[in-house]
Amino acid sequence: MLILVGCQAPLLIKGENKYDAIVTLDETRTGDNIFYSVQAAIDAVPSHLKQAYVIKLEAGLYYQQVTINKDNLILLGAGQDKTIIRYDLYAGKINPETGKKYSTFSTATLTITGQNTYIENLTIENGFDFPANERLGKADPNYIRGTQAVALKIASSSNKSVLTKVKLKGYQDTLFVDGGQSYFYDTQIMGNVDFIFGQGNALFENSKIISLKRHKKTSTSGYITAPSTQISQEYGLTFIDCEFIREEGLADHSVYLGRPWHPTTTFSDGRYADPNAIGKAIYINSRMDSHIHQDGWTSMKGTSRDGTKKTIFYPKDSRFYEFNSTGSGAAINEKRRQLSLDELKIYSLDKIFPDWKPKLLNLSVK
Repeated sequence: MLILVGCQAPLLIKGENKYDAIVTLDETRTGDNIFYSVQAAIDAVPSHLKQAYVIKLEAGLYYQQVTINKDNLILLGAGQDKTIIRYDLYAGKINPETGKKYSTFSTATLTITGQNTYIENLTIENGFDFPANERLGKADPNYIRGTQAVALKIASSSNKSVLTKVKLKGYQDTLFVDGGQSYFYDTQIMGNVDFIFGQGNALFENSKIISLKRHKKTSTSGYITAPSTQISQEYGLTFIDCEFIREEGLADHSVYLGRPWHPTTTFSDGRYADPNAIGKAIYINSRMDSHIHQDGWTSMKGTSRDGTKKTIFYPKDSRFYEFNSTGSGAAINEKRRQLSLDELKIYSLDKIFPDWKPKLLNLSVK
C-alpha cells in the first residue's frame, strides 16, 4: 500500500483497486462502486470524510449538472478531450419549478461547495450555444436575453480547491470564483465576456486563457476578468506565467484584461452596487497576443441607488496591475499600471495561500 500526501488528505492507493468509485456510461457494468452519473457517485460519498475519496470518470460525455458537496473529494478523468461534463443552463432560461429565470449564479455545470476538492484531466463545459444566439440578433423573436452561462462555480462556502489539466469551456461567465482559495495549474479557460469573475482568491499558473470571437459586429470582443474582490481582501485573481491567446478570427486590440465588477447588493439603506468590491486582478510574467487592448483595462457600470445603471466604476479606482507582460499584446502606459519589484514580492504561492500548500497528484487515468 502506497500513501501519497496530496493537496488535502492522504490518498490510499491499493494496488490496482485504487478508486473508491467509478463512473461509466456502460450500463452493462455492475458493482457496488459502479455509477452511471457523476452526481450519484458523489451522493454516495460518506459525509464528514477525513480521508481522500477518489472517483474515476471514464471516457465519455456526461450531460448533467453536478454539485461537489462533500469534502476531500478527488475527481479524475481520462483526458480533457475524453472525459467531458456538460450542461447548458443559461441565466435567461425559465425554471419550470419556479416560473422564474435561473439567474447567472444557478447555471453552473459543476459547482464546488465542499472543502479540499481536487479535479484532474477532464473538461467542464457549459454548452449554451452563445454564438448561435448572437447570430440571431436582438430583433429576432427567438433571441435569448440573459446569456450568462457558467461552466464552473467555486462557491463562497468552499475552500482549497485544486484543478489541473482541466479545460473550462463557455462564453459569458465561464468561471465564477465566488469565494475561498483555489489553485489552477496547467488549465485551459475559454470564453469571451467576463469569463473569469468573482470575489474569491484564485491563483492561475502555467495556464492558457483563450478568448473566443464574437458573432456580431462589435468593436469590443470581450473582457477576460471581472473581479469583485472585497477591499479587505489582499488577493483576488492572480495570473503567473500564463498565456493569453485567442481563437482564430478574433480582432486585434478588442479584448480587455478586465473591468471592475461591483455586484448589486442589499444593504440596510437600499440595494445598489457594492462600494467595497474593489476588484483585484494581477498579471505576472505572462505572454499576451495582440487581441489584448492597448489600454489593458476598461470601466463597468453598476447599479445606482435609484435602481438605474448610471454608476460607472473605473479601472484606476480598482487594483489592476501587471509585471513583465510580453508578446504583441503587452504594453506599458499610464493606463496599464505596473507592479514595482517590492510590490512583486507578495505574489508567491506561500504568500497568496499562507495556510495551505496545494500539491499536484498527477493521478490521471486511462
